[in-house]
Amino acid sequence: MDPHYDAQDVARCDLCEVAIVQSYCDFCHVNLCKPCIGEHIYDDYTKHIIVPFQQRRSTLIYPKCGTHPNKNCKYQCEDCNIFLCTDCFASRPHNKEHKLSKLNEKFSKKKDQIQKDKQEIKEQILPVYEDIASEVENQISHIDVDYQKFTTQLSKQRKELHRQIDNTMNQREKEIDENKLKHLSILTKHLEEIKQLQSLMHETLHSLYEIEESNEVTPTIHYSSKNQEFSKLPPKVIVSMPKLIPKPIEKEQLCSLIGKLTPLSTTLEERVFTAKKPNTSVRELLDEPEVVHTIKTGHEELRSVTCLNEEEIWTSGRTADIKCFNTQGVLQKTIQTKSGECPVDIAVYSDGALVYSDGRTVYKVKNDQTEKIIRLQGWIPANLCVTSSGDLLVTMYSDDTTQSKVVRYSGSTVKQTIQFDDEGQPLYSGNINIKYITENRNLDICMADWGAGAVVVVNQAGKLRFRYTGPPSSTKNKPFKPTCITTDSQSHILTADSINHCIHILDVNGQFLCYIDNCGLELPTGLCVDNNDSLFVCEFKKGNVKKIRYLK
Repeated sequence: MDPHYDAQDVARCDLCEVAIVQSYCDFCHVNLCKPCIGEHIYDDYTKHIIVPFQQRRSTLIYPKCGTHPNKNCKYQCEDCNIFLCTDCFASRPHNKEHKLSKLNEKFSKKKDQIQKDKQEIKEQILPVYEDIASEVENQISHIDVDYQKFTTQLSKQRKELHRQIDNTMNQREKEIDENKLKHLSILTKHLEEIKQLQSLMHETLHSLYEIEESNEVTPTIHYSSKNQEFSKLPPKVIVSMPKLIPKPIEKEQLCSLIGKLTPLSTTLEERVFTAKKPNTSVRELLDEPEVVHTIKTGHEELRSVTCLNEEEIWTSGRTADIKCFNTQGVLQKTIQTKSGECPVDIAVYSDGALVYSDGRTVYKVKNDQTEKIIRLQGWIPANLCVTSSGDLLVTMYSDDTTQSKVVRYSGSTVKQTIQFDDEGQPLYSGNINIKYITENRNLDICMADWGAGAVVVVNQAGKLRFRYTGPPSSTKNKPFKPTCITTDSQSHILTADSINHCIHILDVNGQFLCYIDNCGLELPTGLCVDNNDSLFVCEFKKGNVKKIRYLK
């Protein structure tokens, strides 16, 4: 049996292929049961080496000598770089000045080196590469958001240019209108002068008709001609029209107005390998966790708790009230949801702002001011987690309750969506069941998926790391159905198993460590851990929050 095989594999005898293996021939390299040992060693010409199965492969397999086929080479000439058997020395003595080494000693040293190299790769080098890969994956996942900033800047510049162009065009239109009014005024005045002269000539004509028909001497004698005066025509008024001289649009000049995008550049920065230092602030688990304090919240069906700081917690249940208590159980503050319905979940930003999901909306409350930060269509927000970088992780399900996903927000901007694995299969169960979420210290995203009966953990880039479906062997009567999840400073994952009235503690890689099942917990639901690694646990029906010490 290969030592890397799963513990469920059972090694069988290579001869009968039925019985369980008990021994091993270290010369022939075959598995043997007790009855088959005799049959195997029946060949008297072979030097069999029978050892217990657990001590298999302890006998060295030396290379055969090329000159003496029945001999094994147990030496190596370091100068000639060839293997030698004892007969090689007897038949043809090797150069005595050459350095000889025993292969078993070299084998042992190489094995030690291999063991050290294996440990170094596993514990020091590989974790560094995992961090590098995670860093690059994170850059890739953020590239859309990063480039959206350029598009947003360009859009602002476009609007500003449009505004300036519109203002300039409006100014030119105003100048055209002003010129038009001046032009009209000049021509109107000129027309009035002409019409006055026309009126005067009509009056003169009328007088001439009267004199012509009259026999009176006096008016006729005193008549004086005005024709010479009328013949002096008024000057022609010539108004030069203004001209609009469009300026040619030069592409380079336009580009300079819009702004310049520097070219993409790539540089290589040398990485210096630094082995990861072990955590010097390791805190071990207590053999017997203990309840430090019990806070009676008065909530009906208490569901969520989140730490504001080391002294205060926020709680919520099946009412519209979200209550803040100090760790001694004294009510500090109460706020109500906008809709008047109970919140699905609550979380706290690093600046102390409270965030809660309510209907299709996620609200943020700071300094008694409530702000709508996320509004969804086609999806309904559920559980929340504020990350170490200040992002908000939101679990959500589709209107038809067939799909679930996790979305990372920076403010109101979507930065990342986690829904499928590398094979295109859903990571999470597709229903409205509880899906509490948290971020671990290594930036893994951990979800308690009640519908799947599993804790589902992906890395920062959304790649599946593992699923935990319960310990290898369980003392509990009912199936594992996680209802909430949190993490601590040791990267432990703590998940509430409400129907078994306990809490599972896992390591960062999903290995079961122990239960917290001695604190009289009844239907534990919401969980949170403060900066001092104090655990706060909601008891669903009782409406109590228990503060538990579980680390030394």
